[in-house]
Amino acid sequence: MSNFVFVLDTNKQPLEPVEPGQARRLLKLAQAAVYLRYPFTIILKYAVDCPKTQPAQLKIDPGSKTTGLAIVQG
Repeated sequence: MSNFVFVLDTNKQPLEPVEPGQARRLLKLAQAAVYLRYPFTIILKYAVDCPKTQPAQLKIDPGSKTTGLAIVQG
């Protein structure tokens, strides 16, 4: 799994993460704006009637020097 960008709608409801290319397209077409830089999150300029999301889990990888975090879907 590659990197994904978090997405919020106008009402700040979480939506499914999108690939960076799709996020760039939304930003270029002015359909979205940057909400947070870390973790990179965009907010849509329109509301979604029925947002569909899948359950996700936060996994922690305690390493010897740094701790990694991952969001796992499915």
